[in-house]
Amino acid sequence: MFPRVPDQHKEGKPLVPNGLGVVFVLFTTVYLFLLYFLGIVKTVNDVSAPLTLAVCILFGGFMGLLDDWMDLKWRYKAFMPLIAALPLVYLAQQYSLRTSIMLPFVGMIDFSSSYYFVIIPLIVMIVTNVINQLGGLNGLETVCSAVILIGLLGTSELLGQPYFTMMFGPLIFWLVLAIFNFRGKIFVGNSGSFAIGMTIASFSIITDLKASLLVSILPYVFNSSWILLTIFFVRKKASVAFDGKKLVSNHRRSLITLITYKRPLTERQVVAAISLIVTLFTVLSVAIAVI
Repeated sequence: MFPRVPDQHKEGKPLVPNGLGVVFVLFTTVYLFLLYFLGIVKTVNDVSAPLTLAVCILFGGFMGLLDDWMDLKWRYKAFMPLIAALPLVYLAQQYSLRTSIMLPFVGMIDFSSSYYFVIIPLIVMIVTNVINQLGGLNGLETVCSAVILIGLLGTSELLGQPYFTMMFGPLIFWLVLAIFNFRGKIFVGNSGSFAIGMTIASFSIITDLKASLLVSILPYVFNSSWILLTIFFVRKKASVAFDGKKLVSNHRRSLITLITYKRPLTERQVVAAISLIVTLFTVLSVAIAVI
């Protein structure tokens, strides 16, 4: 049913079903529609948070499918998520969400009306792309994003927000995919990575957890910034060598190559190391939000 692609970091390069992120998109959309029709999550000014989230996730999945089909260039992928920001801008206005952001070591910054038309689109664009950019290893894009989503959902619950039900179902389904992905049984593909990136960005905006999101995705931002700066100045891309058992790199051009630089590690060790880094920043984001 799903196209099979070789697993480049497994001995013998076995063929693995790719594109299972589509299943997440379909499940999440149906789940959120049911929440709306059953009235489980209340609307505000006739604007539904579940429907808004569903629209954003659908666009993320569509964008991923388009990338798989056409192999979109990064200059197009970078700006396409801006389209999905439109329903979030409208929701933020109708929900009268805060236009200020509390930044660690900086303090409160009020963006006024520019928050709706500048900051929200930037959040969606940056988060979706940086999450998509940190991948390529079994479990990396699914486990790390699940950690961030758990952190956001936990923070929302600790703050007494009514959004636990809205994200609980999609999170459980994504965790199931993460288990199979980590074991090398499936790939979620670009449809999955873009969809989960859009999920995280949209949920953080709906729940008004912008500062928590900013702290938790710092490893992603670091990775993407390093990759882009390396390409700009050195004109070379990051890559790792696989000797049949372990990964190793002779340069430091990304988070993955930094960890494997002259240090042979198995794929699972690399994923575990990066997941631990993301977990530490996510725990920090929760602590900052609730203190």
